[in-house]
Amino acid sequence: MQIFAGVGASSTPPTAVDYLVVAGGGGGAGGDAFENGAGGGGAGGLRSTVTNTGGGGTLESALAVTAGVTYTVTVGAGGAGGLGNTGNTSTDGTVGANSVFSTVTSNGGGYGAKPRNFGGQPGGNGGSGGGASTGNGTASGGTGTANQGFAGGNNTNAIRTNAGAGGGGAGAVGSNISGSNNGAAGGAGVSVSISGSSVDYAGGGGGAGGNNGGSATFGGGAGGGSVAGGGTSGTTNTGGGGGGSTGPLSVNGGNGGSGVVILRYADSFGQAASTTGSPTLTVTGGYNIYTFTGSGTITF
Repeated sequence: MQIFAGVGASSTPPTAVDYLVVAGGGGGAGGDAFENGAGGGGAGGLRSTVTNTGGGGTLESALAVTAGVTYTVTVGAGGAGGLGNTGNTSTDGTVGANSVFSTVTSNGGGYGAKPRNFGGQPGGNGGSGGGASTGNGTASGGTGTANQGFAGGNNTNAIRTNAGAGGGGAGAVGSNISGSNNGAAGGAGVSVSISGSSVDYAGGGGGAGGNNGGSATFGGGAGGGSVAGGGTSGTTNTGGGGGGSTGPLSVNGGNGGSGVVILRYADSFGQAASTTGSPTLTVTGGYNIYTFTGSGTITF
């Protein structure tokens, strides 16, 4: 833990703390030799007291804390990308893991959907929903969680287009599959300044495309494009969704990015009595800021 002495710091513990809790992003799906249009993974759910929560939610209130009580912090891992295969046996991505601070839980991102012969396949549900896949039939993106993230993109084309839909993000829905062979873009995430500077979190993964992979921002991974394009993984500690991959060779979808938990309170209060899990403490802008990139505990 890195400690920087604050000006005017005291031994008085805080009574409430601001937080950013971002869950792990969902993995993008793997492409196969027939459809190629794998969906992008959904971003991890995002809850915050310093900017609007994901999914267009309202600003949350600081969490009351009690001196001497140990609070658990869980940082969710990103979901694994789906396996690509030369046959029709590719797999969906995997749902991301939840992140938790005390009573505040953000849900892991939904998985991107694998291609399917006889109809598109829906994306997985989660903090933000995973993107649907292509096929000879329509399918919906996975649903997001209220006040955490948006839904994944849909497949609205009854005819196969060799493209996957984008995963949903904390700031916007994933893009739908269009009539082209280009993968759809992942939904935008949210910029949060709790750490002292503005950082992008929880963007959805891009869908795969037979021509070009779908783009992604805010920590999401781009979808694979052209022949045997692997999906890009979401960025570590942003909760970004992984991009889908394309066939016909055995290339996998991108992994979801791991989540993060950041806690903040005025530096006129004392620093934490103890922590585990090696969070980084930064004192800047009048705040004590604890950044957990892995699981641990904190006692005020």
